[in-house]
Amino acid sequence: MKKKIPASIVAPGHPDFVVLDKILKDIQERAGGPDGLESRIPAMLRREIDWVIKTATTRRRSYAQLEKVERTYIGTLVEIMLRAELNLPRGRLDTVLCGHDVDIKHTMSSGWMIPTEAIGHPCILSAADEKTALCYLGLVIARPEYLRQGQNKDKKTSLRAEAWENILWIFKQLPYPPNFWRSLSDDEVDHIFAGKHGNERMKRLFRATLNMPVTREAVQGVGQQKDFMRRVRADGGRGTRDILRNEGILILSKEYDRKLMTALGLPIADFVPFRPSTQAEKDLAEKYGRPI
Repeated sequence: MKKKIPASIVAPGHPDFVVLDKILKDIQERAGGPDGLESRIPAMLRREIDWVIKTATTRRRSYAQLEKVERTYIGTLVEIMLRAELNLPRGRLDTVLCGHDVDIKHTMSSGWMIPTEAIGHPCILSAADEKTALCYLGLVIARPEYLRQGQNKDKKTSLRAEAWENILWIFKQLPYPPNFWRSLSDDEVDHIFAGKHGNERMKRLFRATLNMPVTREAVQGVGQQKDFMRRVRADGGRGTRDILRNEGILILSKEYDRKLMTALGLPIADFVPFRPSTQAEKDLAEKYGRPI
């Protein structure tokens, strides 16, 4: 995404304000309020981007490693999932809001490609920047005077740099979860997935990520089986949880161990592997039902 984004001038008196403000309020209501948008959209972006990267099967760990067709597909997925997350009705373009045909555009680069059929109509603009792990959501009316004159081979154009001030931002530069696998080295990722069975891969995962948040999606990818959660449950002494506990490592989860995570100053995440190293930490673990 562009480093310098001009402040929005869409306010009362701006020719686009009335339409965009109505659409904004409609979207916020569908999300359960502004906080709903800021909690649901970033998580959705991470989920869909990772679904295409598919680290567990491809060993790729970044958007930069995707093929061109896959990058295009992320845009399509995000447009579909925005509609699903916000329960947006289908329309002649992507949706209809407040009586207006609205197009949905997503970018992983520095701007949005506007198709000919969307010119003159409101657009929902979403963006995700994998380098900074920041995301954006805004509204604009694709007026001809806001657009570049040239078109690409698909007859699409984009917003002129100076026209970005006509975007009504719902949020911008909002952090979204970075790709989990980028927190590990290539060698660590290769070592984890070299395990011959699910328990071995899971043990390697949690040993490599002490005190770090581990996502449910990462556990699913490493487990590579239908009942992947079995790998992080007690399993009669044979499961990953039991084996790692014997090594002094606890697998904590936000579902059952939120209070202990807070007491230990750990991130609240799907899973956090933790090795108590002081008597005080061991006492806390025992107090909250996770004795070593």
